[in-house]
Amino acid sequence: MDYDAIIIGAGISGLYQLYRLRQLGIRARVFEAGTGVGGTWYWNRYPGARFDSESYSYGYSFSQELLAEWDWAEHFAPQPETLRYLNYVADKFDLRRDIQFRSRVTTAHYREETRRWDLTLEDGSRHSTGFLITAIGLLSAPTMPRIEGVETFQGQSCHTARWPHEPVTFEGKRVAVIGTGATGVQTIQEVAKTAAQLTIFQRTPNWCAPLHNGKIDAAEQRQIKANYPEMFARCQETFACFLHTPDPRATFEVTPEEREAFFEKLYAEKGFGIWQGNFRDILVDRQANAAISDFVARKIRQRVKDQAMAEKLIPKNHGFGTRRVPLETKYYEVYNQANVKLVDINETPIERITAAGIKTSDAEHAFDFIIYATGFDAITGSFDRIDIRGADGLKLKDKWLGGPQTYLGVLVEGFPNMAMLMGPHTALGNIPRSVEYSVDWVTDLICHVRDHKLTRVEATQAGVASWTDHVKALGESLLSFEVNSWMTGINTNVEGKQTRIVARYSGSAPAYRERCDAVASNGYAELALA
Repeated sequence: MDYDAIIIGAGISGLYQLYRLRQLGIRARVFEAGTGVGGTWYWNRYPGARFDSESYSYGYSFSQELLAEWDWAEHFAPQPETLRYLNYVADKFDLRRDIQFRSRVTTAHYREETRRWDLTLEDGSRHSTGFLITAIGLLSAPTMPRIEGVETFQGQSCHTARWPHEPVTFEGKRVAVIGTGATGVQTIQEVAKTAAQLTIFQRTPNWCAPLHNGKIDAAEQRQIKANYPEMFARCQETFACFLHTPDPRATFEVTPEEREAFFEKLYAEKGFGIWQGNFRDILVDRQANAAISDFVARKIRQRVKDQAMAEKLIPKNHGFGTRRVPLETKYYEVYNQANVKLVDINETPIERITAAGIKTSDAEHAFDFIIYATGFDAITGSFDRIDIRGADGLKLKDKWLGGPQTYLGVLVEGFPNMAMLMGPHTALGNIPRSVEYSVDWVTDLICHVRDHKLTRVEATQAGVASWTDHVKALGESLLSFEVNSWMTGINTNVEGKQTRIVARYSGSAPAYRERCDAVASNGYAELALA
């Protein structure tokens, strides 16, 4: 089938992009690998999955009707509620008629002679499009650990991002969770409530902060809806589109007493404030970062009764906020429970998965259920899993071998008529806020191409070099660049992903939008148009 535009993915980005293209009368099709809409919130059904951005700041802002109709039940919505919301959006705007489910794209090849993209699906069907838009997500390519014997386990097991759709119970079961990143933290909190025995296999502890979630009552609901214009305006102004933005003061501009009181205030507040609303220098100044790290370490020691256990839960190889901060609800208290055990795999490495459970260097552990909270091949991984080839048959995976090279995080030189939503080198932060801007920018570009009867749009070599250098300079100035994490492209579970790169734009969202807006207002003169 031939289309004007094909979108890969029916998550938050893909749904809104389809809505915008529909407004233009463009014949568009969405190919989605799953059986329903939702992207991240379709695939990640593990226990405890929920927002860590405030629900009301996370939803779409493009429709006043939608804002008026939808009531968020909690300040930080759980996965089932979020999935209901995205299904509601798909139904309200009749989006499903242009979405093809169970349709995984395996190849996407650009043909210079037609100036079109030819796509092949997993079922062998072929499709052609004038414009290819990837909405495949930052964290959508799950990775299993490279441990011998995974396939031999006789009990139940799964990766958190491929959780069963049917109910799962842990009562009376011996459960293992491998991984203590954001997903692992959320999962552990829930599994510990009912499992007969929970054993947590930890390689790298993370700095976690309290979520402080709660229900939204009717009065608060009315207040939230009345304040939507002001709230979304604030999200446009803040550094990462959250309701929080860095405090203008530096850590040591205040007295020790004031500093401690400020940290206490942030620790007691909802959401990402302690990470995104802290002193302006905690992510760039070592002493400042040490101060907040010491504060959070003291909190962990207060909350965990066994001090030897507490020390194992305090990171020693990175400072607070230099990796993504998991938000938690009584996570540390889990380690006070008699049914919970922590295995530090730095001390006793996992040697293999066996038919009965997990064998470490010093013991064999029997389990009924193994949960792999082992993360994702982040940012570029979802691109690597599709055979994307641009002009002259150049493979995107080969072009990005030394790290991604993009223009504004949207376009790639040598890959004409292809746009990435939330691709490498784009502004991240509060994802839906960034999504709406990115989709609107791509939609305006497509309008320009159509209105000027163009058939080819591509980033230039000079543009890509300039933007990539800019992104690298911003990223390398942060303490986080020194840390192994998905945000610096490190993944020990993926071959070839052991070299540190700058995979995301680290400047402010307003600065990013200002740069992109300048390109558009100049008639896209910085692009190669034909």
